[in-house]
Amino acid sequence: MKFTKMHGCGNDYVYVNLFEEQLDNPAEVSIKVSDRHFGIGSDGLITIGPSDKADFRMHIYNADGSEAEMCGNGIRCVAKYVYDHKLTDKTEITVETGAGVLTLILYPENGKVQQVRVDMGEPILTPAEIPVVSNNDKVIDEPIEVGGKTWNMTCVSMGNPHAVVFVDDTASFPLETYGPLFENHERFPKRTNTEFVQVISRTEANMRVWERGSAETWACGTGTCATVMACILNGKTEDKVLVHLRGGDLTIEYDRASNHVFMTGPATEVFSGEIEV
Repeated sequence: MKFTKMHGCGNDYVYVNLFEEQLDNPAEVSIKVSDRHFGIGSDGLITIGPSDKADFRMHIYNADGSEAEMCGNGIRCVAKYVYDHKLTDKTEITVETGAGVLTLILYPENGKVQQVRVDMGEPILTPAEIPVVSNNDKVIDEPIEVGGKTWNMTCVSMGNPHAVVFVDDTASFPLETYGPLFENHERFPKRTNTEFVQVISRTEANMRVWERGSAETWACGTGTCATVMACILNGKTEDKVLVHLRGGDLTIEYDRASNHVFMTGPATEVFSGEIEV
């Protein structure tokens, strides 16, 4: 199988071009290639193929083989791949995902895409649609018992579920202790991604993320969007925020007129190769 390793802010995936490759068991392949000791090493596998609704279709498989609806860092890399590898010459494309069709604007320099702006669509705040178990119309600053402690969470879906928790210091936060407990908590029927967020100012925040099915990743695009929505819903920031992740920075902007969230950030190709699957 030919593949390309790419990352967005350190959130790395193995990409497979289904216009050229056939992949019968992508979930199993994702488990194999994601292994950082015996495989290529990644947060998962992303396939790029044809779509009857958009210019391209992406499928996202986590490191444990489970399929995710959407990946914000991954979709920026898809945009870079299809442009840099001559699958398109357009600088505005549409990509079909498990969370719907998204529109992306590509910013190439010297024939290579460096930055991508993604219209991530409308944030979903209805508990049943996230999904999260709650008796309220929205889950904003709502208590939850995890690991013998009471936390306050704000839940948002950007096509996949997120629980955002504000903490005093992300650097020293024991993510590996509490991340799995949130992910598998009974209030999340489909498990959840959890963002632990430190607000620095009205326009800046730090974030670490425990991703459903992949443990801690160095960045999460949908999680960064959910984080900024949670900041806005709790009155902590303005509508445009620079978010610092372990692997880099993303700029998230919420447009109130359209109720859409926009994400701008880098996409990087690391290397290409072949692996026996």
